[in-house]
Amino acid sequence: MNNNVVDDLLNIASLFNLYKILLLLAGFAALYFINRLARLIFDKLMEKLPTNRFTILQIATLVSFILYIFGSFALIIGILNPPKEFLYAAGGSMAVAIGIALKDVVASVIAGLVLLFDRPFIVGDRVSFDGSYGEIVSIGLRSVRLQTLDDNVITIPNARFMNEMVASGNAGALEMMIVCDFHIALNADIQAAKQIIEEVVVTSRYAYLKKPVVFAVSEVEVAECLAIQVKAKAYVLDIHYEKAFQSDIVTRTTQLFIERNIPRPSRQN
Repeated sequence: MNNNVVDDLLNIASLFNLYKILLLLAGFAALYFINRLARLIFDKLMEKLPTNRFTILQIATLVSFILYIFGSFALIIGILNPPKEFLYAAGGSMAVAIGIALKDVVASVIAGLVLLFDRPFIVGDRVSFDGSYGEIVSIGLRSVRLQTLDDNVITIPNARFMNEMVASGNAGALEMMIVCDFHIALNADIQAAKQIIEEVVVTSRYAYLKKPVVFAVSEVEVAECLAIQVKAKAYVLDIHYEKAFQSDIVTRTTQLFIERNIPRPSRQN
C-alpha cells in the first residue's frame, strides 16, 4: 500500500517538471497578451462604429470569458497531459478546496456568468448601485467596474448584484432620459415656463428629438416657501453627453427665465 502511494506521488510530481511549468507560464502570458490584443481590436472597432459600441463591448466581454476559461483548460490538458484518473481525483479535490477557500470568489464568478446571460445591465449602461452612479465599463469573471461621472472607477463584486437592487438608466440604448427640475413662483405663468424649457430642449445639440419632451408639474416647498416645480423629462442622443445636455438646459433656461421675467421662488418676510 505504501509503495502504491509513493508511486502515485511520483506520477503526480512528474507532471510538474520545470519544462512544463515554464510552458504553462508562457501559455498564460500568451493568453493575457492575446486578450489585450483582442481588446485593442475591439476598441478600434468602437472608434470606427460608435453607434454599435454597446454590441461590440458585449462581444468583447464574451470573448474575454472564453479566452480565459477555455484557454486555461486547454493549456493544462495540453501541456500536463494528466491521466483521466488524476483529472477525476484532482477535479473533485479542487472543487471542494475552491468551494471552501474561495467561496466568495466562486460566487462572484457564477454571478458574473448570470449577469452575462440574464443581462440586468450591459457594458455601456448608466446605472445606479448602492449610492454610486456611472457607466459600466467592464463585466469580468469576478467583478464589475463602474466609472462614475467624476471619472472614478468603482470595482463591485459580481455576487452583490444578485441580492441588491440596481437601476439601469438606458438599458442598452444609446439615448437616455434626463430629468431637470425647475422651480418658479406660485404666481408665475406655468405655461410660459414650460414653453421656454421646451424651446431650450429642442434646440439643444444634444437632444434626441425622436422622443417627446414631457413635463410634470407639482407644488413643493423650497427654502421654506411654496413654489411650483416643473420637472422636464427629455432624452439625450448619447449617454456620454448626459451632463453636457443637463448643463445646457439649465444654463439657457435660467437665462431665458430672467430675460422673460419668469419669477423664481423667494422667501416672504
